[in-house]
Amino acid sequence: MTAQTDTTGSVTAVYKVSGMSCGHCEGAVSGEISEIDGVDSVKAVASSGEVTVISSVPLDEEAVRAAVDEAGFELVGKA
Repeated sequence: MTAQTDTTGSVTAVYKVSGMSCGHCEGAVSGEISEIDGVDSVKAVASSGEVTVISSVPLDEEAVRAAVDEAGFELVGKA
């Protein structure tokens, strides 16, 4: 899935992250990604390995990769 812009100007992107197994993992990934400029909300789901990010602008995938790495996980790519 590629990033999609809705009618309010928000951009939604879904990423696959490997290694998440619990709520603590979800919180760690969400916390790091939420620090990226422009991010409005983050929802990580350990069971699917998917992280949905809503932002005001399209995000640089390398910035997302660095945030996920900082949390101790691996960004596989966009879902």
